[in-house]
Amino acid sequence: MDYTTKPLTSQTWEDFAALVEAHNGVWGGCWCMGFHPEGFSADGAAGNREAKRAHVMAGTVRQVLVYADDECVGWCQYGTPAELPNIKNRKAYDGADADLPTWRIGCIFTAGKHRGQGVARAAVTAALDAIRLAGGGVVEAYPEQTEERPPQRGAYLHTGPEALYEQFGFVRDRRIAKWRWVMRAVVPAA
Repeated sequence: MDYTTKPLTSQTWEDFAALVEAHNGVWGGCWCMGFHPEGFSADGAAGNREAKRAHVMAGTVRQVLVYADDECVGWCQYGTPAELPNIKNRKAYDGADADLPTWRIGCIFTAGKHRGQGVARAAVTAALDAIRLAGGGVVEAYPEQTEERPPQRGAYLHTGPEALYEQFGFVRDRRIAKWRWVMRAVVPAA
């Protein structure tokens, strides 16, 4: 399938909101807020929706939306460590003596009926292209290991599978949880 991509902006907010609402707020109402500085809202899904909308309207979010025809079917969130300071397994991450990356890839989401069809690959490709245009640098992702792992009933890999990032030249840097890795790649400037 051929996909197109667009940044999440005030012009594409309704497309993003429709996708999130069609999936029950995504992961119980996160609205892709977990990586942002303020994290999840104490007001739940409604608060997360409003916080995300505020970021979009203020232009303080970097997120690529993926479209199949005119329908938004997925996304990839990325940003600097200051823009996306909240990562899973933070204690283990901070315990290593490592330099911060230039960029982080936060979450990836694909609409249920489009999973396994290359949406995540299209999203990461577009995010890395945007990073190139913004000057490139060291990019980190925090995917989950799926090889040698028992099947996870009802699990969804919100940071993507390790194999996806390997396709883009990311390599393991260090383990931060039993099945989660810090992976890094250097993306040259455009």
